[in-house]
Amino acid sequence: MNIPSELKYTKDHEWVSVEGDIATIGITDFAQSELGDIVYVEVETLDETLEAEEIFGSVEAVKTVSDLFLPLSGEIIEFNTALEDEPEKVNTDPYGDGWMIKLKCSDLSQLENLMSADAYKTLIGA
Repeated sequence: MNIPSELKYTKDHEWVSVEGDIATIGITDFAQSELGDIVYVEVETLDETLEAEEIFGSVEAVKTVSDLFLPLSGEIIEFNTALEDEPEKVNTDPYGDGWMIKLKCSDLSQLENLMSADAYKTLIGA
């Protein structure tokens, strides 16, 4: 199970990488392995400002659909359009080419509410 130590994590299995006030967000290796083959990623909240914990999109796998929850408050400024044609990138490279959105954070203090890699490993029993 790949759980990069430099990232932050949520109980809903999203990961967060922050540079300045821009966060890149995707789902974890654990989440994609639990979902199975991902066939569609939907994000209809581009250019919207949402609060932490709000749903920003969904991931559709062969057997299920899962909501995506925003780890931090802010404006969704970019969607990884490569996922429109190749949603399987979430399965093959969840922390790289399989990222989902970029967010302009409105409150960086919310990072303190996210889990470290070690805490996330404990959550999933890794």
